[in-house]
Amino acid sequence: MTMTERPEFFRFHNGGDKVPLPFSSDEYDARLTGLRAAMAEAGVEVAVLTSMQNIAYYSGFLYCSFGRPYGLVVTATESVTISAGIDAGQPWRRCHGDNITYTDWARDNYWRAIRSVAGEGRRVGIEGDHMTLAAQTAMTAFLSPSEMVDIAPATMRQRMMKSPAEIDLIRAGAAVADVGGYAIRDAIREGTREIDVAMAGRDAMELEIASRFPDAEYRDTWVWFQSGLNT
Repeated sequence: MTMTERPEFFRFHNGGDKVPLPFSSDEYDARLTGLRAAMAEAGVEVAVLTSMQNIAYYSGFLYCSFGRPYGLVVTATESVTISAGIDAGQPWRRCHGDNITYTDWARDNYWRAIRSVAGEGRRVGIEGDHMTLAAQTAMTAFLSPSEMVDIAPATMRQRMMKSPAEIDLIRAGAAVADVGGYAIRDAIREGTREIDVAMAGRDAMELEIASRFPDAEYRDTWVWFQSGLNT
């Protein structure tokens, strides 16, 4: 296969069915409805979201970039995450909506994948507090937007208004943190290393998370415990 025959992007929908996400499909649909209302108010035809917080909020997929860009393209009818090949089919399994995987065979395949959904010459909503100047230059080259509109403030306002499902998850998270706090208290002894106390809290929380959320994807669980001169 020659370089010109290698795909710029493709759909990698492996692994059978999608897996349970942090929230229901109805919750994500309601969030997308709110985003589309904000887009319509701003006269935006397509939104290209690039931050971890917005991609996770509107699709359920939380990316780890490894130096590669990720995105979520939202139109009036579509919601498509854009992910790197290093993740294989995981982003599709763990997102609400569709997913396109871009390849590394040629520079800017990320933008070619976005263009396949966003089209060209449209009024594009972006996250002004996240998109770099280099990314804006690339977007201009590949999407030829009639205008770029900062919709980050609108998305932030929407994320601030918590739904009942979000409040339930926040309360569960606080309960998990309490379990870690009690474990930390019980581990504190004179002469004990900070790292051992921190690990006691972390281990307790991870076990509690696994018990409460058996279908969850486990990433990082942190404890910040400081003593002595650090306190």
